[in-house]
Amino acid sequence: MSFLPHPARNLQGQVHPEEWRLRQQLAAAYRIFDHLGWTEMIYNHITLRLPASVAGEEKQFLINPFGLHYSEVTASNLVKIDLSGRILDDSPYPINPAGFVVHAALHAHLPEAHCIMHTHTTAGSAVASLEGGLAQTNFYSAQLHEMVAYHDFEGITVHHEEAPRLLASIGQRQAIILRNHGLLSWGRTLAEAFAILWTLQRACEVQLATFSMGRAIPVPEAVAAKCTRDSLQFDAQHGGGLGEDLFAALIRQVQRKDASFLQ
Repeated sequence: MSFLPHPARNLQGQVHPEEWRLRQQLAAAYRIFDHLGWTEMIYNHITLRLPASVAGEEKQFLINPFGLHYSEVTASNLVKIDLSGRILDDSPYPINPAGFVVHAALHAHLPEAHCIMHTHTTAGSAVASLEGGLAQTNFYSAQLHEMVAYHDFEGITVHHEEAPRLLASIGQRQAIILRNHGLLSWGRTLAEAFAILWTLQRACEVQLATFSMGRAIPVPEAVAAKCTRDSLQFDAQHGGGLGEDLFAALIRQVQRKDASFLQ
């Protein structure tokens, strides 16, 4: 007996080969988030913009089907939508307006935002709710020197008029703390967005643990700047792109656990 609201479908061979590859990659990301405990029931989103070779001039992106847990996301049940939120692939699933508003704004106005990730982890939401936000006090925050943007809380993100203010808050920074809310990242690749979010998440976790014990030792600005440069240079020299090796290793983990996301 299945409690899924719709029967499974298989799009393999029915979509452009590059779209199928990206669908598998994005479905893997959802399973990785579940593996890491970054899920928020059926909420939050990871979106991936389809390249012009697949979508042509129209901007299209893939998003999770609303109502499914991250552990249920597969390459075939991801939903393809345009910037107006119109479903393009005859998916039987709806989408979450809160995901569409934020992600569509970034995909539309940040040309290099191929992938966008958003979480409500306990550590991330706690630091987002802390006066002062992320502190320059640990190994991970030191790798995000001048990479973090903040956006003030305006309520549930279902109102389109918030989009210009969100974009102004972000600028070109790829690690975003949504105050009183959670974390967000964007990247030129899915692996890059993941590496940035993982670093931001770890920074929040360590800060949460440190602040529970007492006063933290600050990292000098010059040292943090050096850490960020060294981290980015290392990734450029090993694996050909930020987060590529890290993301590939995690795909192997979730594939050994359950490879159903590939279908």
